[in-house]
Amino acid sequence: MGSPLRILHIVVNMNRGGAETLIMNLYRNIDRSKVQFDFLTCKEGVFDKEINELGGRVHRIPYINDVGHFQYIKHLNKFFNINKQYKIVHSHMDKMSGIVLRAAKKAGIPYRISHSHNTNSEGGLFAKCYKWYAGGFIKKCASDLIACSTDASNWLFGPKTVDALILKNGIDYEKFKYSTEVSKLVREELKLDQDDLIVGHVGRFCHQKNHEFLLDIFSEIIKINANSYLLLVGDGPLKTSIEKKAVQKGLLDKVKFLGLRSDINRLLQAFDVMLFPSLHEGLPVTLIEAQGAGLPCVISDVITDEVDIGANLISYGNINNPTKLWAEKVMSLKKCYKDTSSFIKDKGFDIRQTATWLQDYYMHLIPIEDNEKTTSDFQIVSYKGVQG
Repeated sequence: MGSPLRILHIVVNMNRGGAETLIMNLYRNIDRSKVQFDFLTCKEGVFDKEINELGGRVHRIPYINDVGHFQYIKHLNKFFNINKQYKIVHSHMDKMSGIVLRAAKKAGIPYRISHSHNTNSEGGLFAKCYKWYAGGFIKKCASDLIACSTDASNWLFGPKTVDALILKNGIDYEKFKYSTEVSKLVREELKLDQDDLIVGHVGRFCHQKNHEFLLDIFSEIIKINANSYLLLVGDGPLKTSIEKKAVQKGLLDKVKFLGLRSDINRLLQAFDVMLFPSLHEGLPVTLIEAQGAGLPCVISDVITDEVDIGANLISYGNINNPTKLWAEKVMSLKKCYKDTSSFIKDKGFDIRQTATWLQDYYMHLIPIEDNEKTTSDFQIVSYKGVQG
């Protein structure tokens, strides 16, 4: 048997973000004797060690924020000119994928995938303007388009969205099934009583996740039930300011900052409800995981309804509504103890299914040169399969 097909995934770093978690879930579940993942990153990430252990390679170049536009382009061009062994590059940098794929196209790499994971850009006016400029190259430089949801596809690809395929953010649902024993153990570890109300959130501390509004909602929840706690899982640039706000609102003894965790599947068992008032999202894998654990989720109505697995666990709120209404909605929900595995599989969120789809997708791109199979035949069959 020959060497596996090596796919180059392009990210800023391999930390525990939504897109990065999905990539690792896919990587763990593909047949690595057939397909291997390598990575082009700009910074160290918590998954780097595991990637190496799974047989992947982690390349690194400086990021644009550190070296500026022209030096970043220079590093990209140099990398792709040296590494022409890659036939498929898969970029997960949203609008910045335009810059990356332009360099890959210039180097003659035949298959250049742009993957949309979001519905908006982060950053100030200059950053957003630059990303708009970068995104303009996707239309000309991407050979293939993939998105996590219809909204994410519309945002990044515009009129080209008709050419995009939807790859669901799958999870290993067996790891997230609710367990009374695990729930009790995690609460004991966190020094929480079994009858406390635990509101949870998993996400990076950035503007998109709307942590300030989340704290305001929790302030109202405390008024209704004094035995309530808020668990915040993640890290990010706004973490310090959110900690300060928790102190200012007198909530520090009720809010636990748990940092980056590798045991999200365990932590979810201790939650009673997931609170997710994001300003924009693609399709958050965290919400699929939460539903896998039987958690009711109160989320902002800007999040696509494609995230709903159909288990009656999603409730929507408008971020312009008073925080008291959000709090009342949270208090009206009860944790579900039923097994939601069948819902996850039926909706196409089984990671084994999505990993198999992606593996076949990659392997059907390369044989096109030998006229072994047409891409159009594969896309029609596989697109329906992934939709579930």
